Amino acid sequence: MSENIETLRPGQIRDAAAPARRGWGGRPIRQAGADFLAGAALPVAVIALWQLAGDANLIDPFFLPTPLAILEAFRDLIASGELAHHLGVSVRRAAVGFLFGGGLGLILGLIAGFNRNAEYVLDPSMQMLRMIPHLAIAPLVILWFGFGETSKIILIAKGAFFPLYINTLMGIRGVDEKLVQVSRILGFDRRMQLTRLMIPAAMPGILLGLRLSLALSWLGLVVAELLGSTNGIGFLINAAKQNGTTEIIFAGIVIFAIVGKLLDSFVRLLERRLLHWRDSYHG
Repeated sequence: MSENIETLRPGQIRDAAAPARRGWGGRPIRQAGADFLAGAALPVAVIALWQLAGDANLIDPFFLPTPLAILEAFRDLIASGELAHHLGVSVRRAAVGFLFGGGLGLILGLIAGFNRNAEYVLDPSMQMLRMIPHLAIAPLVILWFGFGETSKIILIAKGAFFPLYINTLMGIRGVDEKLVQVSRILGFDRRMQLTRLMIPAAMPGILLGLRLSLALSWLGLVVAELLGSTNGIGFLINAAKQNGTTEIIFAGIVIFAIVGKLLDSFVRLLERRLLHWRDSYHG
């Protein structure tokens, strides 16, 4: 073994000892690229078959336009500036609603999680409100606040509130009591218990709540904009429905799907960065 090491040149030793290049997800770049190709294989195959069926006139383009027709609608929306305008409005609405709803859910989840009396007071009401569907309260919100921005942000905030509240509460309640006892033996004060034990141990649940909260904020945006709006991606889809331009409807759906996937990927990246200490099953 030592003879083999001695025969290596200094540059070879340095290259052998260097860690593999890592991508954004913490995995080797080559593996990340292979994972991306594997994930893209099915959508690419479906799109190719879809286009072939459309070219062969096997499907009605009014009900199901071809991918190329949808791509052309995308190009026209980008060239006219409509896409940037409506997407900017929708992202801003979703962000404001998420900050209000998700922020309040995180705060109340922390309060109820760290204080049993607060949980007894808050949680029954929160669970009851959670069961009220968006569409059930939408007429009341519109009656109170009209079709302006306030009603849309309230509907988005409602969707963002409960995932962060519930998962924050359950994440804190799920911390092993034995760990708390060990921290007391080690002389941790209350602040050290919170910052070095409770919050890190509850972080998987909090990040799951963040992931679900962002997703429901984006879904709540769809409900809010379809009920009544003069701008945004939901308005774009509604206008296309009235004009019979199916390819623009599909373009709006694709935009919702892409932005939703980007938000989900962002949270997954946060999970890999913040939970690198946790051993988990990779399949």
